[in-house]
Amino acid sequence: MGKLNLKFLAAILCLFVITGETTAQSKRSKTVRLFNGKNLKGWYRFVEKRGRENDVKKVFTVEKGLIHVSGEEYGSIITDEEYANYTLTVEFKWGDNTYAPRADRARDSGVLLHSTGPDGGYRGIWMRSIECQLIEGGTGDFLVVGDGTDNYALTATIAPNKEGGGRVFSPSGTPVTIHSGRIDWFDRDPNWKDVKGFRGAKDVEKPLGEWNTMVCVADEDRISSYLNGVLVNQATQVKPSKGRIQIQSEGAELFVRKVELVPLRK
Repeated sequence: MGKLNLKFLAAILCLFVITGETTAQSKRSKTVRLFNGKNLKGWYRFVEKRGRENDVKKVFTVEKGLIHVSGEEYGSIITDEEYANYTLTVEFKWGDNTYAPRADRARDSGVLLHSTGPDGGYRGIWMRSIECQLIEGGTGDFLVVGDGTDNYALTATIAPNKEGGGRVFSPSGTPVTIHSGRIDWFDRDPNWKDVKGFRGAKDVEKPLGEWNTMVCVADEDRISSYLNGVLVNQATQVKPSKGRIQIQSEGAELFVRKVELVPLRK
């Protein structure tokens, strides 16, 4: 009996090890590396007034294993494929350089989800989309980059309005639907100013030059945004609920070392 028990236990242990390895391999196989660390395969460039794949000033390049967004001209890199129901992880940090018309303003960029319609459909620069904003003091804000119609919208619960204040996300707040404009992340400094180097007293974003991790969970018509492990914003009834992904150039130098997507379901 002792020998049988030992054999049985050994078999069970072996099964656990195999199952664990299979689960880990399955998780790895589901991860979509949107940035391969070598080039922009799977993406294309669109630059304002220049168009698709006409990036003459090399706004978007890959250097030393990083995506380098110079910020010198407005535009974006755009995924070839559309995506829905996923967790997207983007690791980024700001560079030193800024350019007109935002040379003296807060460093600005964004990750645009559910991008649809023509290239440059929004102001001749970006595809219409739902933006998870990257901006000094406001990283984690949501913007509707749409056409003002019900085709692009989101609903968020917001805190009671303060005089002169914006719409600030609050889990216990009142639902508000927007078709344009923004929902500020929950602890955005009420005295925010559009100046280069701005930092709010309660910013979750790390200081200039340090790496940050933004995680956007797009689950059906809901988007949850986490910055450095903190839930900073959440929206429901998001329209559209699928599309391409864009990373902006908007006057500020940006470095990106990881863009990974894990599907939430098949």
